[in-house]
Amino acid sequence: MKKIKVAPFLPSEVEVNEISETRAEVIAYPFEDGYAVTLAHPLRRLVLGSSIGYAPISLKIEGAAHEFDSVRGMHEDVAVFIINLKSIRFKIKDELDRVTVNYSFQGPREIVASDLNNDQIEVINGDVLLATLNEDAELNFTVEIAKGIGYVPSENLREDVDSEAIALDAFFTPVRKANYKIENVLVEDNPNYEKIIFDIETDGQITPVEAFTNALETMSKQLSVFNGVLDIDLDSAPVRKASNSNELKAYLVSVDALGLSARSFNSLDRAGIKYLGELVLMSSNELKNIKNLGKKSLDEIQECLTEHGFGKDSELEDTVRVNLVKKLEQLKA
Repeated sequence: MKKIKVAPFLPSEVEVNEISETRAEVIAYPFEDGYAVTLAHPLRRLVLGSSIGYAPISLKIEGAAHEFDSVRGMHEDVAVFIINLKSIRFKIKDELDRVTVNYSFQGPREIVASDLNNDQIEVINGDVLLATLNEDAELNFTVEIAKGIGYVPSENLREDVDSEAIALDAFFTPVRKANYKIENVLVEDNPNYEKIIFDIETDGQITPVEAFTNALETMSKQLSVFNGVLDIDLDSAPVRKASNSNELKAYLVSVDALGLSARSFNSLDRAGIKYLGELVLMSSNELKNIKNLGKKSLDEIQECLTEHGFGKDSELEDTVRVNLVKKLEQLKA
């Protein structure tokens, strides 16, 4: 006979089995029947789709006008050079969203991925062949490397890179594999409890555990939108509460969706500013005091605020200000 319960059974065990530097198992148990797959499936999708990686997004080669060109003294055509370049996995050393790196090589020699290591970037798979140069060859090129998630085709990047550079398809995802299996586990003579075993493999830009914890953080942030349900008093003023929630939408636009230049965005990102509402709440002096924010970037941000209806003369009502501060604290908790 089943016992009457008033809450689902809570799993209590979690294990990490590091198979190698780039592969690991994350194991959690025991779950009640049906709960394991409910959690495992979305987590797998988030591991694959929300993990941050790095990829080259543009290339400029001296003496080459387009991707179907060739370079004197280089065995590979530019198209092959690009294929080789995109197979190299990079990491940006500083906490920047993108860097531009210049290279110059003299022949005769083979250029491999490890030759691209410098103070700005680190190459993960250093043995990849990039190009082969003849004795009289000189190869000068510039690569722009960016941080991102997922896949971005080159046509979506053309307006965002140097007009003289070749835009590249960017495959940011650092996760090579993310699978899970569910096994039964015995709990108090009941064999119907479940264990989740995640098997995650990355390319080395991040560790499998980092990919998994990133997915957990993403899931938590996505679910935080429902935190507002706890604040809604359905008996007293459901319409008014819903209206207040709608009022805040204009302030909760992500900073990375404002179309700011990379310099301005990086300054805000390093300062931990994620939402438009945070800028709206700041005084002119507070904006000026953001670290590494130059006058040009300050003017751009103020112009952006004006475009969104938050110019110098705009003032927040006290209730809106209080609700906005509370909402931002929830989102950034």
